[in-house]
Amino acid sequence: MKCPKCKELETKVIDSRIIEDGFSIRRRRECSKCGYRFTTYERLELDIMVVKKDGRREPYNREKLLSGIRKACHKRPISEDTIKKFINELELDLIQKGEKEISSQYIGERVISALKEWDKVAYIRFASVYKEFKDLGEFITQIKELSHEE
Repeated sequence: MKCPKCKELETKVIDSRIIEDGFSIRRRRECSKCGYRFTTYERLELDIMVVKKDGRREPYNREKLLSGIRKACHKRPISEDTIKKFINELELDLIQKGEKEISSQYIGERVISALKEWDKVAYIRFASVYKEFKDLGEFITQIKELSHEE
């Protein structure tokens, strides 16, 4: 790992810790040339293609999924730990399935289900994009359905 300060290639790991319930490793490193200390993270990379509604395929992107969920949960009482734990569990499920391709619908339904449990406003935000609401009537219908479930 290159030192971000002096670009030296020789760095050593001075501490490693398992984080996110064992799904990531945090490493403290030190440059052998300038002594600068920095942190890196190691995470499993999923080699899975996501099949979109229109048939396109793209590599699974954790950051894209995380971003979408964060937008839905913006200014809502849902912790970052809750979101990351959900994504870790989803990724574990995808790995255990053992499939090289997974539909975006499967991922979307898992997210929708989690958001519905966590927070109704976050659910509506995500659902409006995921289910492609066309007008105000679709919002109202969805909100009425949520009201009747409580």
